[in-house]
Amino acid sequence: MEFGLARYWWILALRGVVAILFGALAFLWPGLLWLVVVATFAAYALIDGVLAIMAAVSTHGHGERWWALLLEGVVGITAAILAIALPVATQVALLYLIAGWLIATGVFEIIAAIRLRQYIRGEWLLALSGVLSILLGLVLGIAPFEGLVVVAWMIGAYAVAFGVLMLILAFRLRSLVRHAYRPGRSVPVT
Repeated sequence: MEFGLARYWWILALRGVVAILFGALAFLWPGLLWLVVVATFAAYALIDGVLAIMAAVSTHGHGERWWALLLEGVVGITAAILAIALPVATQVALLYLIAGWLIATGVFEIIAAIRLRQYIRGEWLLALSGVLSILLGLVLGIAPFEGLVVVAWMIGAYAVAFGVLMLILAFRLRSLVRHAYRPGRSVPVT
């Protein structure tokens, strides 16, 4: 058995603690989560825009179609500036994108369930998941500000659950290492 991961059980424990702290922050301050998402998008759009402009400038004299890259760079930088200047609008736009994705996914899941009913039993589960996706998408679309909080809480719940599982795994690995390296044993148990 490989004991490399078990020897560094504390790294998994640290990941678990960080995930739990992140999840707690998402519950206590859901707006912070969305601001981080917006800031990350803004940073990416800004860097991508600058790099696109650099590519346009470097290919300008070589007969390339540099204007498309230049325009792409300007759009990227503009998107970054708008995301920073209007973070709430950016958050809501992202939420509408998620809502649209949920609705589209739900419709396709229902269509797939209808098509699968002649081949399998229990296709209603897929149809039900499609209905739930559509309902969640509609709720997020109708009440975007409440939806922002709900999505942050869902991410927070995931982070807390992930953190707890990492801690459980870390302490089990620690127990394995302690058992394997007990006094009197010269070789780890395999």
